[in-house]
Amino acid sequence: MTHRIYYTEPYCRTFDAVVARAFEHEGRPAVTLDRTAFYPTSGGQPFDTGRVGSVSVAEALDVDDAVVHIVSAPMTEGMTVAGEIDWPRRFDHMQQHTGQHLLSAAFDHLFDNRTMSFHMGAEASTIDLAREAAAADVERAVDEANRVIWEDRAVSIRFVSPAEAEKLALRKEPVRAGTLRLIEIDGFDLSACGGTHVARTGAVGIVGMLGTERFRGGTRVTFVCGSRTSRALRTYRDAVAGSIRALSVLPGELPSAVERALAEAKDLRKSIKGLQEALATHEAARLLADAGVIGGVRVVVEVLDGWDAAGLKAIAAAATASGNACVALLSSTSVVTARAAGVPVDANAVMRQLTDRFGGRGGGKPDLAQGGGLTGPTREIASAARAILESVLR
Repeated sequence: MTHRIYYTEPYCRTFDAVVARAFEHEGRPAVTLDRTAFYPTSGGQPFDTGRVGSVSVAEALDVDDAVVHIVSAPMTEGMTVAGEIDWPRRFDHMQQHTGQHLLSAAFDHLFDNRTMSFHMGAEASTIDLAREAAAADVERAVDEANRVIWEDRAVSIRFVSPAEAEKLALRKEPVRAGTLRLIEIDGFDLSACGGTHVARTGAVGIVGMLGTERFRGGTRVTFVCGSRTSRALRTYRDAVAGSIRALSVLPGELPSAVERALAEAKDLRKSIKGLQEALATHEAARLLADAGVIGGVRVVVEVLDGWDAAGLKAIAAAATASGNACVALLSSTSVVTARAAGVPVDANAVMRQLTDRFGGRGGGKPDLAQGGGLTGPTREIASAARAILESVLR
């Protein structure tokens, strides 16, 4: 077993230890130490990183009551080493985890809405509540958590037996047997937890709620604490400022301006689609008039710059509907092959030959196929398509 310094001294940044075992863990060099300050992934909190001796610690894992340190190079058993954790990463985790206790306790106190799970991500954290929470209730819980933060209450650690734990008002039932490690936020929360936390709530700084969503019959709340809140604020500030400049509106007018822009864009797409379909009919007629005839079938192979895949399909459909024809239409991004009913050409087989030769992806049905991502000069792909069609029809 490893003596876990972080259980009693979460602010410990450096320590001395002896390499108890050196080995490979899943193909990577690893060590266990007789004592460590490195927190292994557990309880929704990610692992610490840092250095042990002259090598870096990339990950810490909890394996069979020992903390396994994944290191950058093999080490020797029995050697004495100096360990140092990445303090900014650790302190960030302490802020997020303590903030989670505060937020979960606030939902529990105010609305009897229990936290079912907690996850700390690299940019934001989440709690999953047992029941759905209204927007106003979420805001109230966040305000309550911040009130306790700004009161700078003490956060303490203590250990109790199962019998002692039964007499305490724990926020949730402990999931582990044996001696329990309790985290107490003075006058606000008491929970069994093995994670790292700040010594006073003021060190959390602030809890910022980023969003909510329905999740498994309850509500998932996404939040940030401490320095992450500043980063999130900068991100939102820059996004809002850029949107305001682009739309030339005041901050309070931004939501309605975005709604108008989306509605206008939707109307424009409808108009463009109608115009494109009308133009496609005229374009198809032009191509058929200029097409050569092979075996009684008009063969249209054309590069049409400026048309997207939907436009090419519209032209191909119009051309094959109005005449005994087969077509291969290309743009810089797309290829469409098609044939009229009764024409002895498999459009999908033609597409497969083109993608086999020029790469990309494509497929469809015998009468219409579409592809993209083909590499090579567009004119060369067009020539290959013409050659395939002519070989089938001759």
